[in-house]
Amino acid sequence: MRGRRRFLRVLGRIAAGAAAVAALRMARAASAPQSRPSRRSQVPDAGMPVTLFLCGDVMTGRAIDQILPHPSRPELHEPYARSALAYLTLAGDANGEIPRPVAFAYVWGDALAELEQRRTAARIVNLETSVTRSDSPWPKGINYRMHPDNVGCLTAAGIDCCALANNHVLDWGHDGLAETLATLRRARIAIVGAGADLDAAQAPAVLSLGNGARVLVFAAATGDSGVPAAWAATAKRAGVHRLPDLSEKTLARMTGLVQRHRRPGDRVVFSLHWGGNWGHAIPGTQRAFAHGLIDEAGVDIVHGHSSHHPRAIEVYRDRPILYGCGDFLNDYEGIEGQEQYRSELGLMYFPTLDAATGHLHKLELVPTRIRNFRVSRAGREDREWLLAMLRRECRVFGSDISASEEGAFVVHWK
Repeated sequence: MRGRRRFLRVLGRIAAGAAAVAALRMARAASAPQSRPSRRSQVPDAGMPVTLFLCGDVMTGRAIDQILPHPSRPELHEPYARSALAYLTLAGDANGEIPRPVAFAYVWGDALAELEQRRTAARIVNLETSVTRSDSPWPKGINYRMHPDNVGCLTAAGIDCCALANNHVLDWGHDGLAETLATLRRARIAIVGAGADLDAAQAPAVLSLGNGARVLVFAAATGDSGVPAAWAATAKRAGVHRLPDLSEKTLARMTGLVQRHRRPGDRVVFSLHWGGNWGHAIPGTQRAFAHGLIDEAGVDIVHGHSSHHPRAIEVYRDRPILYGCGDFLNDYEGIEGQEQYRSELGLMYFPTLDAATGHLHKLELVPTRIRNFRVSRAGREDREWLLAMLRRECRVFGSDISASEEGAFVVHWK
């Protein structure tokens, strides 16, 4: 038990290490900015609402990769587990045996029906794993990978864009990053936040909605989320778009970045992997930076993640700030510690924006629970717990949450 608790304390913490830059040419080709047509059928008319789907961390590596049709070798390099199958055993002990192999759609569970019901213009997730065959881990202790032949678990949910600026995308080194970029490109999934050099890592994903409408997605990470300086992309090195801090100088640089790429009528999402894994407190620096992205850069949605549980939501100048979206899919079942945060509970975020102005029309949340490595609808008691927590945390930011008859939550703001 003590080892499992210690394991949770080291989740997301990365040891600095050196790794040679390999397959840079392959990564640069895979990272070239490209416009992607959304897989959705919604084509907005001028001034009509546009609904997006966002969620927190999607961790399809390690034990989840083991139940998919093409599992990687299960060997791990962790201090507390030497095989990914150990996490499968923990989950089975907690909630019953998990079948394997499963179909690609299995892990999405009840979320698929919810996605089909709502006419979303684009589906955007933070993919927190390397997609690679590499057997050369970055020396950090916790290394997530999914076999490239399992990329069908992302296309099964119609994912349009994967944010990659996080503390697991380089878990298998620069070779692993290069293969991740290439695999997602072949699957026609837009990528953002990592690339063959700084220009590629900073470039937005461009999601074409038709009729000239576009959604631009930018992504970046901060060091306090566990991304070391050695992972930062530079003019000559592949890596992630890592922000040195959340200062006014960094905000000015992000404002210039957005303005260089934005066209009139574009809607803009800025995805940020920031902060620690646990706790509900929102640092003042995060709030000021999020407000600045809206005020100065004209961002329409601030999409925050890194925490293993949902955090507060603020609606500022009719733009939503999701300070922490929590884990949407992980392999943590059966791991003890931090139970007070209920990290098995998550949310599907459905913001609806005015296509012309970006103003938020409505923000609906669908409560979920991870069980048997798949996303399920949250039960009544779980929904009540989530609702009480969200109301408490959002009240600080002038927002309130109510429950609808369909079991979803609705955000209210002044």
